[in-house]
Amino acid sequence: MELKELKELKEAAINALIHHKKAALLVGGAGLAALGLGLGYKYLRKSEKVVRVGVVSQLLLHPLKSGRAVSVARAECHNLGLRLGELQDRHWLVVTEDGQMVTGRQEPRLVLVSLTCEGGQVCLNGPNMEELRFPFRQPDNPVTDCRVFSSDIQGRDCGDEASRWLTRYLGGEKTFRLVHFEHTMKARKPVEKEPLFPQSEQVAYPDIGPVMLLSESSVKDLSNKLDKAVTVERFRPNIVISDCEAFAEDSWEEIQIGGVRLQRVMSCGRCVFTTVDPETGIISRKEPLDTLKSYRQCQPSEKHIYKSAPLFGQLHVVKKTGILQVGDVVYKISR
Repeated sequence: MELKELKELKEAAINALIHHKKAALLVGGAGLAALGLGLGYKYLRKSEKVVRVGVVSQLLLHPLKSGRAVSVARAECHNLGLRLGELQDRHWLVVTEDGQMVTGRQEPRLVLVSLTCEGGQVCLNGPNMEELRFPFRQPDNPVTDCRVFSSDIQGRDCGDEASRWLTRYLGGEKTFRLVHFEHTMKARKPVEKEPLFPQSEQVAYPDIGPVMLLSESSVKDLSNKLDKAVTVERFRPNIVISDCEAFAEDSWEEIQIGGVRLQRVMSCGRCVFTTVDPETGIISRKEPLDTLKSYRQCQPSEKHIYKSAPLFGQLHVVKKTGILQVGDVVYKISR
């Protein structure tokens, strides 16, 4: 809080004591204690150091896990991740008939599938496929028990038409189904997979955390080491930052963007999914993962966390919800 506001608060307290002595005596220690706590909190907030570190250049939602990104100019930032209207990040999931998750690691062509919402309907699009539309709300459809990595979670089945569409598109012998996470369902706890996450944090279908942040400069730094440049879409971040040095985001423990406050939890350890080309749906199993492994390994003291996975991007939890917009200034917070 500003010094002027602190002064006004103190003056108000003094005036109250002068003009309402009886009331002040009655509330006594309790009132003064409350005032002291309030002033202490204001002082703590005032002691925060705020440094401009970048600008939001892109906001990306991935409504379907492993599906194509949806670029938006504005998004709500909730505890479960980014949202715009009915579109919520990683709230739809492809599963096998027994509820096991299916991602671009097993089915690379999933990265070409677009899931959007329009007029209370979900729209599925993919190469050489007719658009499929079905109702966003299907309360009579069964709720399916699913597995995301080793964690149990549920999803509302999106119906037989969506199942046939995905099964035909992926072209395998297996039957695939689409499920949707609803807000009344029990979310997963990231701490079950990664102990660095707070016990209270929850996610729907993301691998680990609700918000992943990456800078354009980091992607450019990697591209300069490759025969063929890569784009940020390959790494599936939610928030893309410009106007900063490569890997500057590694040191942002707490940041403010508009009214949103984010807390870094850990780096994002990368896997074979980074070798899926988001424009072709072809998996190479080589680059850019091999190059990342050559220069983005963790410190020896962190091997128990990341093992041999190279680090690229940062996972955050949401300390304060609010609105994010492209063009917002990013501030690093320190105390």
